[in-house]
Amino acid sequence: MCLVVPGRAISGADTVRILALGDSLTAGYGLREADGFPAQLETALRTRGFDVDIINAGASGDTTSGGLARLDWTLAESPDAVILELGANDGLRGIDPALTRANLGTMLEKLKAKQLPVLLTGMYAPPNFGADYVDRFNRIYPELAAEYAVTLYPFFLEGVAADPELNQADGIHPTREGVAVIVRNILPHVTELIAQARSAR
Repeated sequence: MCLVVPGRAISGADTVRILALGDSLTAGYGLREADGFPAQLETALRTRGFDVDIINAGASGDTTSGGLARLDWTLAESPDAVILELGANDGLRGIDPALTRANLGTMLEKLKAKQLPVLLTGMYAPPNFGADYVDRFNRIYPELAAEYAVTLYPFFLEGVAADPELNQADGIHPTREGVAVIVRNILPHVTELIAQARSAR
């Protein structure tokens, strides 16, 4: 049985359900729902013939600790794959990179145990905490991707960060046009994730 939700495509047995677990960058802070990352990504994929549902599990202000705390209940959505976008707020708050690494590692361990393919999206630390902090933080994502054998998209805001024309007035959150750039850049990695999810069935 399929549930029909107004404004959404009908999901069938062949639909690949992707959980987008993240912070405000996933949640779509300051944007209409249709302009946020999950909605634009789903539209782009469906336009290209992919039968997918992107589940918006973004929570504005969330850290990796918050994401870990809500991971189990978000998995009640029964996804076939996960886009893991967390850590930006850890970096902005100067949270110890060891804690960020441990939280992300635990999440990846849980997802691996459930045999869910993961696309890990990286983040870069702001420079104001010093070179040592930046180095420790920036090594988290490539090292975890290698350790857990998951696909890595090195920088979620690639092509968007620091561009005033693609960000809202706060200089942090992308506009609708900024999200479109993110979606265009990340699409090859998501199509790989879809292939992994189909192979795992």
